[in-house]
Amino acid sequence: MHATTVAVDLAKSVFQIAIADGNWKLVEQQRLTRHQFERWFQNRSIGLVVMEACGSAHHWGRWLNRLGIPVKLLPAAYIRAYVKRNKTDAADACALLEAARCADIVPVQVKSLEQQALQGLHRVRSRWMSTRTSRINTLRGFCREFGQVIPQGARTGVEAMSRALADPHSAVPELIRGSMKLLVEEIRLLEQRIAQLEQELTTLARQSPACTQLLSIPGIGLLTATAMVAATGGQVSHFKDARHFASWFGLPPKEFSSGNSRKLGRISKKGDRYLRMLLTHGARALLRAAELGRRAGRTLDGLRTWATEVQARTHHNKAACALANKLARVCYAVLRDQVPYGHPQPRQEKKLSRTAFAIAIAIAG
Repeated sequence: MHATTVAVDLAKSVFQIAIADGNWKLVEQQRLTRHQFERWFQNRSIGLVVMEACGSAHHWGRWLNRLGIPVKLLPAAYIRAYVKRNKTDAADACALLEAARCADIVPVQVKSLEQQALQGLHRVRSRWMSTRTSRINTLRGFCREFGQVIPQGARTGVEAMSRALADPHSAVPELIRGSMKLLVEEIRLLEQRIAQLEQELTTLARQSPACTQLLSIPGIGLLTATAMVAATGGQVSHFKDARHFASWFGLPPKEFSSGNSRKLGRISKKGDRYLRMLLTHGARALLRAAELGRRAGRTLDGLRTWATEVQARTHHNKAACALANKLARVCYAVLRDQVPYGHPQPRQEKKLSRTAFAIAIAIAG
């Protein structure tokens, strides 16, 4: 049997496939179990496999590539428009065939095991940070109910709450004091784990030329550099240009145009939310440092000068989003040309020595 294109609707245990001939005409549909799906591709001549870029899609993409079968992963958001009538697994598979014919839909690159493992490290850190924040907020709520004033800031807040719990004369009741101490211990344990994970990221960044080049960009730190390499593999050749790369993070503004009327709105917020957040935080830090440097009378480079000029004619949030957009385009140029940004920054080594949880490391040691 010769099948030119096979569309696969992925699932945990049941896989729906739709087979099309050279004229994109649907010739067969099958519903397979996981074991049947793995055997189905043996001894078949297949020109292309189309899948939705969803959970386990990169695993199956790598598996099919090892069999010598080319794979195209399509963004899930663009497939829904091709579903006819009711949404079923069979309809989703047929929609994949229709979407694969559209040349305007840019496929998703199949990620390697190393990329997904590095992304997994970032996901674990994000979950630990969220858990830490929720524990701190819980303790703050308890202290507020007992009349304890806790200063702002995570580190100073935890230290103040630890002192209040250690003080036998504080207003915290003895009944809940033990449970609150356990929460503090849990926060300290999370900080140790986060610090150890960041040390692993630092080791990986030192070994990656792409990370080293990204770290030369002002406003790009360890987390942003490693997350961007995990998402792109250090290659941006599959992006058309720098604007296309920035739109991948949802940073360019929405456009509402008709005829000679052109209106730009807020940023689209489409794409990778995590990387967009990191770029925005880096832009805020860079913008604040540039403003402090300008007030101190120091000479600013072109990027910082541009950032301060944007902030002077608009408010801070718009300037931060504009600078994040600019940083994404600079990252594209650095990865495309495989050269550092301008002259290597003197603080590049400091970016690899994160001190956010240095206290946790010292306590663990």
